[in-house]
Amino acid sequence: SGSETGGEDSLVGNVNKLLVTPLGHTGLPRKGHLIFDACFESGNLGRVDYISEFEFDLFIRPDTCNPRFRVWFNFTVENVRETQVSAR
Repeated sequence: SGSETGGEDSLVGNVNKLLVTPLGHTGLPRKGHLIFDACFESGNLGRVDYISEFEFDLFIRPDTCNPRFRVWFNFTVENVRETQVSAR
């Protein structure tokens, strides 16, 4: 729970149905405990850090052909509460 470990440079693979819960949470996941997934062709989410119920740090893996840049992102998020989503 929480997040995957390692620095940004150590992003080797994509997150695969990663359940992100608050630090110290035990038991079954609740609605609003997000599930991130990028384990599909063109997915590029390498790590997710839980900051708060409404904030997560996302670490996007670099493009295979141009490792110096991250110009796109592709991943899914499941188990979202309606009041949890806001566009900025």
